[in-house]
Amino acid sequence: MRDGILVTGGAGFIGSNFILYWNETVASSVVNLDLLTYAANPANLASLRGNPAYEFVQGDIGNASLVAALLAQHRPRAIVHFAAESHVDRSIAAPEPFLQTNVQGSFHLLQQARIYWSSLSPADQSRFRFLHVSTDEVYGSLAPADPPSSERSPYAPNSPYAASKAAADHFARAFHHTWGLPVVTTHFSNNYGPFQFPEKLIPLTILNALEGKPLPVYGDGLHVRDWLYVRDTCAALGNLLNHGRPGETYNLGGNTPRTNLEVVTLVCALVDELSPSPAIGPRNKLITFVNDRPGHDRRYALDNTKISAELGWNPATRFEDGLRQTVRWYIESPAWIQSVRTAAYRDWIHQNYTRRPKA
Repeated sequence: MRDGILVTGGAGFIGSNFILYWNETVASSVVNLDLLTYAANPANLASLRGNPAYEFVQGDIGNASLVAALLAQHRPRAIVHFAAESHVDRSIAAPEPFLQTNVQGSFHLLQQARIYWSSLSPADQSRFRFLHVSTDEVYGSLAPADPPSSERSPYAPNSPYAASKAAADHFARAFHHTWGLPVVTTHFSNNYGPFQFPEKLIPLTILNALEGKPLPVYGDGLHVRDWLYVRDTCAALGNLLNHGRPGETYNLGGNTPRTNLEVVTLVCALVDELSPSPAIGPRNKLITFVNDRPGHDRRYALDNTKISAELGWNPATRFEDGLRQTVRWYIESPAWIQSVRTAAYRDWIHQNYTRRPKA
């Protein structure tokens, strides 16, 4: 596996899309290490079953002996670290898993990566990369007139999720500056696309709209997020894996700021067009304003200047086009939807949205 890579959290939303992208565009093997928590789904990678270039291993990134054994066996030329707890609402309800996975798990993974990297020849050390995947939320909330966050913007995490990712970022930076581990860190905007677990805004809205259920919108609906189609993210990560400079951070912005209300309204129009229902009627009538989440950041935005100048990457997918593809995928994937909407999922949705008072 000299040219292969180890991916953590590869059964999740972005991780599985990245593995599929990598398989299509790069002739190298992939080992996918995933604990298979609630948001992970091996079915995302069903198309790779039987592919000799793909191997799935169920396990925890915090299991040092397992990670060490995988590195010794497969000798990857890179680690792409997606594995994380990532839902802000869940971090508010129960923050401890975010500490365990995002901070402690990342630390143990970095530690084993450093030991493995130290054992490589100078040539293999120079080509090795640890690609650390993070979030725009570490920079905190922006005011309406603030410029987008750059790689030099100060950290100001406001949720337990953002704080846990910020801590992992700092450990990744420390491992590079202390021991020379060739870490490349990425922050990117809100991703959307196929295989996203339907607790996040876009897939939750699509599924509720299809079924005529209320479409919950926090507060006044004017919180602004920047949206990036997952395929564009995968292209950027592949580029960074090959050409990103060790020790550097790169922001991946979607250049598509939208309020949550604008996003929900556009999803309603697309569902009306692609899956009309006279019995339900116009889906925008289902929009229901509910009490805001605690500490809800008002606005995120990222400056793409660095990665654009160094690597020539910019988002290729218009938001309206990517959203249309996404809505169509969920309409055409009932078996996948049924597989992820477990009893535990339904309980969480009831707890977080159905029981939340209207605004």
